[in-house]
Amino acid sequence: MCCCCCDDDCECRPLGFLLGLPFAFLSLLISMVGIIVWIVGLVLTCICPCCLCVTIIVEFALCLIKAPVLVMKWFTSKIPC
Repeated sequence: MCCCCCDDDCECRPLGFLLGLPFAFLSLLISMVGIIVWIVGLVLTCICPCCLCVTIIVEFALCLIKAPVLVMKWFTSKIPC
């Protein structure tokens, strides 16, 4: 079975995946920063749970952690089959 199809609902796009790898690597580095921010934010949340700004920072860090997957999905969706 061929991985590259010509239908509009094609999910497997190897060219888009290969072209998106450098961007995924950069977002992986950003994700590492997000992990550090998330750990520090969780510690600060345990110390002072009433602080709303720390909770917002932790939520932002979770978005940073998910960045590599979101970047690859976005980039592969922009490249046609």
